[in-house]
Amino acid sequence: MTDNILADDILANTARRLFAGRVTPDILRLAEEGHWPADLWAAVEEMGLPLALVPEEAGGFGLDIVEALGLVRIAGSAAAPLPLADSMLAAWMLAGAGLEVPAGPLTVAPPVAPPKAGRATPLLLIRDTGGWQLSGTADRVPWGRDAAAVALLAEHDGRTHVVRLDAGDWEIAEAGRNIAGEPRDGLRFGLALADDRVAPAPDGLDGAVLHGLGATLRSLAMAGAVERVLDLTVRYVGERVQFGRPLAKFQAVQQNLAVLAGQAAAAGAAADGAAEAFADLSAGGSRTLPVAAAKMRCGEAAGIACSIAHQMHGAIGFTHEHVLHTLTRRLWSWRDEYGNDAFWARQLGQEAAAAGADGLWPLVTAA
Repeated sequence: MTDNILADDILANTARRLFAGRVTPDILRLAEEGHWPADLWAAVEEMGLPLALVPEEAGGFGLDIVEALGLVRIAGSAAAPLPLADSMLAAWMLAGAGLEVPAGPLTVAPPVAPPKAGRATPLLLIRDTGGWQLSGTADRVPWGRDAAAVALLAEHDGRTHVVRLDAGDWEIAEAGRNIAGEPRDGLRFGLALADDRVAPAPDGLDGAVLHGLGATLRSLAMAGAVERVLDLTVRYVGERVQFGRPLAKFQAVQQNLAVLAGQAAAAGAAADGAAEAFADLSAGGSRTLPVAAAKMRCGEAAGIACSIAHQMHGAIGFTHEHVLHTLTRRLWSWRDEYGNDAFWARQLGQEAAAAGADGLWPLVTAA
């Protein structure tokens, strides 16, 4: 047990040093202009970070899930312009279904809501004598244009299946980006697939669970980014002198810093709870309340943190050369992915209402 904890700490510290040294302003600028940071990804892949959630018997590290998810928080703090979280989730899905996990950047097609009456389902998976036939579209796939493979869920004969699409299996129907400049692409596909590319999903994994797992990853990334925003703001107001003294000496600034620190702490605690729920959900459990609370709370913290940080930095925080906006624009983007604050607030409300007066306290304490 002690050896595992030590290994986890070593991996986390190595990842921090890697991102601190490699995620430079030039890398961030080039990524936003559409250049894939191949050298940075090669370093991340050489460390094996995309396989952090994969069991050891399937070629991964066999790390504790909560510790492995800490890597997403570290990458979020660095504003790393890579699909590390998406690759980790895709690798976990593929390995869990017994499918080969390919090298290179991976991503996940976000699950869609059940189709409305009169609308065709966006994915159609059919079994025939020659194998499988898959057709459909996937919207706003993170880094779709740069991915070596996409993992997605599709239904066949009343059961959820995991499907692996390799680069070249899709065309870019709509090349998009979020406001942080990260690719979010619409993919279109229609092709035959061999048996080694489709497999029944692990027990308990469906679109709703995948949505929750994705929300957990975005919550962790936001928690890391909010912590970094706090650090940058504390440093700036300690160095910036106005009216003969540092900004940090002004009471109004100190009050704002206290609020920002509180938001960072709340987001971190909520994300930690979601990470523990991820472990439960990935094992077929049903602990969705911590995920809903975390995504909503981290989204709220993101909005408040961005507002305070830019107020404290003034115009310099929006300049191209400053790192602050690379974090705040990601926070504004991530809080809307895998369900925004309103979506998860409704989820919380529905669970509380369903529990009733007698079940509310057990629901909260069991979360």
